[in-house]
Amino acid sequence: MEGEEGSQQPQLVLADKLFLLRQPDVQDIDKVRYKEDVFTHVKENDMVPLYETLIADSVLDLDRALLDSMRAKIDDELNKLDEKIADAEENLGESEVREAHLAKSLFFIRIGDKEKALEHLKVTETKTVAVGQKMDLVFYTLQLGFFDMDFDLISKSIDKAKNLFEEGGDWERKNRLKVYEGLFCMSTRNFKKAAKLFLDSISTFTTYELFPYDTFIFYTVLTSIISLDRVSLKQKVVDAPEILTVIGKIPYLSDFLNSLYDCQYKSFFSAFAGLTEQIKLDRYLHPHFRYYMREVRTVVYSQFLESYKSVTIEAMAKAFGVTVDFIDVELSRFIAAGKLHCKIDKVAGVLETNRPDAKNALYQATIKQGDFLLNRIQKLSRVIDL
Repeated sequence: MEGEEGSQQPQLVLADKLFLLRQPDVQDIDKVRYKEDVFTHVKENDMVPLYETLIADSVLDLDRALLDSMRAKIDDELNKLDEKIADAEENLGESEVREAHLAKSLFFIRIGDKEKALEHLKVTETKTVAVGQKMDLVFYTLQLGFFDMDFDLISKSIDKAKNLFEEGGDWERKNRLKVYEGLFCMSTRNFKKAAKLFLDSISTFTTYELFPYDTFIFYTVLTSIISLDRVSLKQKVVDAPEILTVIGKIPYLSDFLNSLYDCQYKSFFSAFAGLTEQIKLDRYLHPHFRYYMREVRTVVYSQFLESYKSVTIEAMAKAFGVTVDFIDVELSRFIAAGKLHCKIDKVAGVLETNRPDAKNALYQATIKQGDFLLNRIQKLSRVIDL
């Protein structure tokens, strides 16, 4: 299941096309191409379980002859694999037995039979001694999880991999696991942890089976922008040579990052608009599209307001290349949600910042916790007196 170096794992490419096929924002002409690609992949790999699901969902049409043909091929291939397993157990050594079982596991993965694949991966694990080979089985399981976004399976597999690394394991596999975990964190809206894991892996990336390096850089920049402060963003992202070599190949991404750091807000909004479709049509980011849009705007508005004690709404609207009414409505939402520390003087047309004092906030928190502790002690003393 693992892709060759530089190539994405075919099942995950299929998952991306299935996702796009179901999106209303994708043009019909593109959907025709995706549908043909999905059908070809299903047919070539005898993916009976997926074919039946897609027929039930009215994505593909039923071809009874094709279905019977695929089932016959599966039965024939399973007989051959079982014969190889029997032969290995009778005549060959332990490593050959493991390889025979692994081949059967990979066959179930190829045809898209998740339950049998997971079941046989467990059987293969019982025949496996080396920690590195056990880790490879966990990677296969993780890829199965990412195919249909089974977060429970992914979470358990990541925990299992970490436990295996306590027994040993090489750095190459440890670095690969960071990317898998980063993708899981990003898919579950933990952008801060995702950014940290992606940045840790940026110079050692070899996880081509998940996505190409360009996509990895795309995710790294997006998660970093809403997770890092300006100094860290400059050191780890803006000036990172690994990012600089690739970022120009990804439309709008360079302008998105650099215009934010250089405070060119009009250019930033323009690049941001160009990126929205890429984010919206990304299988992992799509569920968090609206959340990410809000977080990015919070970052950029906070950065602009940080330089001022007060500023006119007109000046801010001009800096962002939008109307005064848009900024008024936009900031009102963020202020009401507690995302921005400022207030709008509508009569004077001015924004006044009221950044919280960190020391005062700490003092208030200490007083509150002290009151809570005293109340608990008083309750406890009454119980003891009784």
